[in-house]
Amino acid sequence: MKIDKKEAYTLILSEENSFSEFYNSFLKEEEKRSKEHIIIQISDNIDATVKDFSLFLRVATQKKENGTSFVLVNSNINIDDFPDNFNITPTLQEAIDVIEMEAMERELGF
Repeated sequence: MKIDKKEAYTLILSEENSFSEFYNSFLKEEEKRSKEHIIIQISDNIDATVKDFSLFLRVATQKKENGTSFVLVNSNINIDDFPDNFNITPTLQEAIDVIEMEAMERELGF
């Protein structure tokens, strides 16, 4: 796992060979970053299922309750397989846009 702390968010990149390796590493790291906006970029080379990605739903819900954002980036995911409030984008730029939009919504009280 590679972690890149930016001004507005923390980018976590998967470098593991399997989804379960990455997810277990992420859970340890996520506890330290509860107050940060998180973008997770899952490599398209990792073979992950809808069930695997759904493991992040709990984290996404907690982040929203804490007033922070959580976005998954993977171009192989069909976003229609997930709830509308689960932020999944095909590109990093779109994930950054989601972080910025949610920040504006919180400032406006939505």
